[in-house]
Amino acid sequence: MSLYKQEKLAGWGNYPVSESYVLPVRDAGDVAGALERGTLIARGLGRSYGDQAVNDHCYVGDCTKLNRFLAWDAAEGILECEAGVSLEEIITVFAPRGWLPMICPGTKFVTIGGAIANDIHGKAHHIDGSFANCVLSFTILLADGRVLTASRTEHADLFQANFGGLGLLGVILTARLQLRKVETTYFKQQSIKIRDLDHMLEALDSYDADYNYSVAWIDALAKGPKLGSGVLTLGNAAQLADLPPSLRKEPLKLHKNSKLTVPFFLPSFTLNNVTVRVLNRVIAFVQNSSKTFIHYEKFFFPLDAIHHWNRGYGKRGFVQYQFVIPETNGRQHLAEILTMIAQSGCTPFLNVFKRMGEGQGILSFPFKGYTLAIDFPVSKALFAFTPKLDAKVLAAGGRLYLGKDALLTETMFKAMYPQYEEWVAVKRKYDPEGKFSSNIGRRLGLIGTSTLHA
Repeated sequence: MSLYKQEKLAGWGNYPVSESYVLPVRDAGDVAGALERGTLIARGLGRSYGDQAVNDHCYVGDCTKLNRFLAWDAAEGILECEAGVSLEEIITVFAPRGWLPMICPGTKFVTIGGAIANDIHGKAHHIDGSFANCVLSFTILLADGRVLTASRTEHADLFQANFGGLGLLGVILTARLQLRKVETTYFKQQSIKIRDLDHMLEALDSYDADYNYSVAWIDALAKGPKLGSGVLTLGNAAQLADLPPSLRKEPLKLHKNSKLTVPFFLPSFTLNNVTVRVLNRVIAFVQNSSKTFIHYEKFFFPLDAIHHWNRGYGKRGFVQYQFVIPETNGRQHLAEILTMIAQSGCTPFLNVFKRMGEGQGILSFPFKGYTLAIDFPVSKALFAFTPKLDAKVLAAGGRLYLGKDALLTETMFKAMYPQYEEWVAVKRKYDPEGKFSSNIGRRLGLIGTSTLHA
C-alpha cells in the first residue's frame, strides 16, 4: 500500500467528504495495479461539486500529471493532448496564437478528461452546444486493459456514453480537440438590469438572435413583484476592428495570475440571509457593468479571480443545485421554483440563469430550455428541502446536472433520466465487472454496490 496515499477527498463543494486511496496516473500502467486491487475513478482538478470523483475506501487516479500536448495542427486548429491538460493550460499556450477553447464553463481550472466526463457547457450552449461538440476523438483505457480510440464513427457507443458518463467507463488518456480561431481575447458585452421574471424571459427572446453569449444573475431572495429580478449579460467575441486603440495594441492579451485567495474556511455564520442580501446588491452592481469591452478572463471566469473561493461557505460545505426545464410552461414553473427557493430559508447564493439549446449524448445534462444553478450552504434544512425541489423540477419535465449533484436519490435520478438503461447497457459491454466506480455511481444505481475494497 505504500504506492497509494489514503486521503480525505471532496469535490469543489467540500461535501460530502470521502476517504479514498489516491494514486498518480501518468500512463496506462499506473491504472492496471489499482484495478487488480479494487475499483477506480479518475480525478482531475476536483472542480466537480459533489461525489463524482471520490471512491470510498477504494482508488482515485490523480490524472493531473497526464498533461502533455501531443500534436498541433495550426492550419485547422486541432489540438491533441493528454486528458489531464486543463483549459487554463490550453488558453495560456494557444490564446497568444489566436485560438481559444470552443466551450468554456465558469472556470478554466478543469481538465479535458473532466470536461468530457461532465460534458461541460458555457454561456453559448444555445449556439455552440456542450463540450462533445469540440471533441473529435479520444483514447480510453478500459477495465480489461485495452486502449480504444472512440469517435463518432469508431466505437460510437463508447464515445457518446462518455459525455456525461462521470468517468465510469474507463480512464480517458488523450483527446483530439477543435479550437476556435479568434482575432482578440476580448468580448463586446451589454448588461441589462432586469425588473422581474417576465422581463428576463422577454429580454432573452429579444437578444438571443444578436448575441452568442448570454447569462443572467438572479436575486434568488427576491419575492412578489421582484421575483426573477437581476442582471442579464450578453456578449459576442470582439473582432480586431471593434477594439478601441488602447486595446488594439495587444489584442491577444493573456490574463495576469490572480493573487487573491480565501486562505481558510470562513465561519459558517458569516453567510446568512442578511449577508447574502448585502452581497446580492454588490453582485448586481458589479454585473451591471457599463464597460463595452471585457477581457475573456472576466467574461468567462469571474470567480477564478479568487482562489479557493469555495472556502467562503465554511467547513460545512455547499451544494450547487443546477436544473434544466423545458421552455413549455417555463415561465410558470420558474416562478414556482424561484418562490420555493426564496421561501426555503436555505440561503441561496451565486445564482446563474441562462437558456440552453438542444442536448446530445445519453447522460449529458442539457436540453432545450431554461437552466438555473444555485449555491446552497449545507444545512439540515437543505436536506429536507431538496427532495421537494427535485419533485418540482421533475414535475416540470426537468432534470439535475449530475456533474454538480450531491444529493439526488437513485429513484429520482432514474425518473429524470429514463434513458439511463441505454447507458447501463454500454457500461455492461465495456466494464461488465464494474471496475470503474465512484460514490455517485453507486448512489445513483449506475453500477452495483459491491466493490473490491483496498
